[in-house]
Amino acid sequence: MTTLTKQQQDPAARAGLPKAGKTARKGRLRRLGDLKMALFFIFPAMIGFVLFYLVPTIRGVYLSFTEYSILGDPTWIGIKNYTAMLGDELFWNAMGVTVQYVGLNIGFQTLIALGLALLMHRVAKSTFIRGALLLPFLVANVIVALLWFWMLDYQIGIVNEIINWMGLPRIAFFGSEQWAIPTIAAVNVWRHMGYTALLLFAGLQSIPNHVYEVASLDGASPTRTFWSITMPLLRPVLVLVLVVTVIGSFQVFDTVAVTTGGGPINASRVIQMYIYQKAFGESDFGYASALSVILFLILALVAFVQMKFLKGNESDLD
Repeated sequence: MTTLTKQQQDPAARAGLPKAGKTARKGRLRRLGDLKMALFFIFPAMIGFVLFYLVPTIRGVYLSFTEYSILGDPTWIGIKNYTAMLGDELFWNAMGVTVQYVGLNIGFQTLIALGLALLMHRVAKSTFIRGALLLPFLVANVIVALLWFWMLDYQIGIVNEIINWMGLPRIAFFGSEQWAIPTIAAVNVWRHMGYTALLLFAGLQSIPNHVYEVASLDGASPTRTFWSITMPLLRPVLVLVLVVTVIGSFQVFDTVAVTTGGGPINASRVIQMYIYQKAFGESDFGYASALSVILFLILALVAFVQMKFLKGNESDLD
């Protein structure tokens, strides 16, 4: 009986193919090389993330369990800062004001941005118009707040001059408890609606045209097409926009700081303003850190609920 060599026994060797083990080893080495290259490019960003995000976050959580001011060392007090919030009327007022602002800002911003996105998708094809919509977002928030603060001034603001010229009483937009939060929300809606509209417009661009063609052949009206095709297929982008805008709305600060400073009385003191006043106005960094931790948990919960119940990670295109 003739003894076969290893090369004769291996079909891959007879065919001139590399061995499976050698191929797998080369694949692992290639993946290892890709991983090293990826880590090389990620490393600088990781340094910034650790130094400016992770470490301050861990320290902030630690300080939330302490009584701390800049003049002394932190003193561990356990959960006293958190229990103190239960009876803190200013905290609950700040949360209520913030929720009111978020509701106005998100509601109007989303509706207006969706309308603008549909107009850009169906009517306005000009790149200039799309770029013009983004201009307010490119201006610093402080400058936008100052601009509208002067325009809406009770005595010399151009808006109140027009209102007075029409024979109507002047409105204290930033100086009235009734108007402060709606005015701040309107200013931020004006600044952000173009950016939000472009995000939604990008989502509309991803919807295949043949879906609309089929709906048209079936005799679907524009209204039926919008609710049965556009909105379901736009849902992932819309949920992403809602998550981002809700988180940003809860963190509103600069517009309030420039215009009302939290007043009149406490009518516009949002939670971020309250945190700032506790930390840098009263030097109570422990309590301010506890407020920040609670705000972080609220935002995480809101984002989770939005993604979970609105099914933002699913698409009807599949």
